Amino acid sequence: MATGTAAVQAPPLLSAWGSSADASSLMESLRGARDRLTIRPASRPASDAGWQLAAARSPSELRVSELCAQAEAEKRTPWPQPLVSHYARYFRDGNRTAYEGLVASRQQRLTRAVVMAALGGPSGDGWLDEVIDGAYLLCEQSSWSWAAHDDVFTRSGHVVPDLSRPYLDLGAGEVVAQLAWLDLVLGDALDERAPGLRGRIRAEANQRVIRPFLDRLDWHWLGLDGDVHNWNPWIHSNIMVAALLLVEDPQVQAEVIARCIEGLDRFLASIPADGAIDEGFAYWWNGAGRALEGLALLEEASGGVLNPDLPVIRALVAFPHRMHLGHRWFLNVADGPARAHKGLPWGMLHRWAVRLGDSEAAAHAVTFAAVEPEPNAAAGLGRVLTQLASRTQLGSRSGRCEPSESPDLLPSWGTYLPSVQIMVARQTPGSSDGLTLAAKGGHNGEHHNHRDVGSVVVAVDGVPLLVDAGQPTYTAQTFGPDRYQIRAMQSAWHSVPAPFGLEQGTGAEFAATVLQEPTPEEPTLALGLGAAYGLGHAEQWIRTSLMNREQGSVVIDDRWNLPAHQTDGTHSPDGTHSPDGTHDVDIAYLVAGTVSVGTDATATITPEGVPAAETTKGLHLRWKPATAVVLVDEWHLDDPLLSDIWGEKLTRLRFRMPADTRASGAFTLTVEATHD
Repeated sequence: MATGTAAVQAPPLLSAWGSSADASSLMESLRGARDRLTIRPASRPASDAGWQLAAARSPSELRVSELCAQAEAEKRTPWPQPLVSHYARYFRDGNRTAYEGLVASRQQRLTRAVVMAALGGPSGDGWLDEVIDGAYLLCEQSSWSWAAHDDVFTRSGHVVPDLSRPYLDLGAGEVVAQLAWLDLVLGDALDERAPGLRGRIRAEANQRVIRPFLDRLDWHWLGLDGDVHNWNPWIHSNIMVAALLLVEDPQVQAEVIARCIEGLDRFLASIPADGAIDEGFAYWWNGAGRALEGLALLEEASGGVLNPDLPVIRALVAFPHRMHLGHRWFLNVADGPARAHKGLPWGMLHRWAVRLGDSEAAAHAVTFAAVEPEPNAAAGLGRVLTQLASRTQLGSRSGRCEPSESPDLLPSWGTYLPSVQIMVARQTPGSSDGLTLAAKGGHNGEHHNHRDVGSVVVAVDGVPLLVDAGQPTYTAQTFGPDRYQIRAMQSAWHSVPAPFGLEQGTGAEFAATVLQEPTPEEPTLALGLGAAYGLGHAEQWIRTSLMNREQGSVVIDDRWNLPAHQTDGTHSPDGTHSPDGTHDVDIAYLVAGTVSVGTDATATITPEGVPAAETTKGLHLRWKPATAVVLVDEWHLDDPLLSDIWGEKLTRLRFRMPADTRASGAFTLTVEATHD
């Protein structure tokens, strides 16, 4: 993946906790940790707290009917069987979904079986045998890591896992945490039904996760080189679950937890003061969200000794609702979809927001949590159990957090996050009604980077129609040297300029310069984009994006004063390039829905064709100079991750500037909402 580094602050956890985070102190504070966790063994009496609150209730009351039905349908059928040929495909042809899909299906089936066994009683209807079979299959699985992450091929040229050198990645973390949670919930029943299984689980966890974590410091996701991304909290939080629930030796357990705290501290120290995540809303849940889950677990396990109520946490909690456009639509940057996945742990975010007194974040989260569908096994066993345990508690701690028909937005003009240079401005403060404008500066060395410096998104009634395509299906190419041959990652297919047909360059030096920051009174973001294209200086291309509330319009104004044309179709020394060696100056906008271009320098976009478009309104575009030539390029979507969001196609409108304005000129696009 493309990488970037943030200014690192003092380690917030160690600064707040001091010696309490040392292994010697943790040995004492973690004694009896299992009995303090919200999730409890299913064998405990019904009066026990936490998980048993939910377990005592009926499946229909808990809204797990679909989960139960799927579990019943797959019970006693052959388990998904990932094969070495599936594993090898990543190294042979770049396909990673053949293997990862089967592994995910196996783990999701096991999660459903654990829930069924817990709800129905440890000995009921054979669900315990289903759990035993699934857990043992994971123990027998040669690798817990995903092939796309394993270093076996680069080290040896082999395409099969090396049992003597397990790779500790996201996949391994997810497996060990799943086994740890099922051991907690069903442990006594497992001992009775399958003596020896729990010992096997512990041995595999130790060999594949605990020892590699303690013995090696060369894992890139530790962030020791200063580059910290979402792998850090995701893996550390899962290792903490394994240490608390599967490691019997108190000293080893404390050493693992102490190292996890150090690792999480590197992540938190990298978070800017405004709480922005450069990977965007979607990756917040598997980055910052994982950190919040891990910190909550530490607090429970330590009996409150490790209290994570810190300023950086407050900033992180506010990020998701600041990126909200409306309905399930969120501003997507980098490798993120524009519509929120189902099964996100909104209850976790709500609990943090209530605790920290952030009423806006709490109101937003509780609404999503209240209408969230059944627990999704794809979220992982820990999140499913936590969601079930907290069903009856949701919203009870804050009278201001009653669910509403649609999630509340910020009761303000929008937001501006200077660390990532992102503005979200609303025509109607506190509502998705009308237009919402999102504009992004930043740089092209961000995590999961797309070449999107200067891009804009415009939504009507919360539904984006000027869009960012988002994340396609991952392959070997996605994080390899040919990443930017993928259309979704190119600046040519974002809503940005293309001076002389140039692609933006890759790296932190290809960045925007903020010339004007937005304010509530003047929601305008002006950016110098010259450096993103390797031009002489930032102000050789200036893009100004503004929300005009009085007139009910969004205005994107581009002005440029370019150097002499310097490309012949090859890569220029600064890393940018013009694929066609063109002298043309284009400005592109990526559009979802149905586009109709008029003959009077206008165009209309309707939401027709966009799945789950919760509006009948569209966008009306008009531009100056009217002499700009409009080129229409259709992108037919055969990737389900894109077509599920946008439908059959996306459309690119390229405005080609008149020849006399190539060197110096201006172009203004005005966007208004259409009527029903």
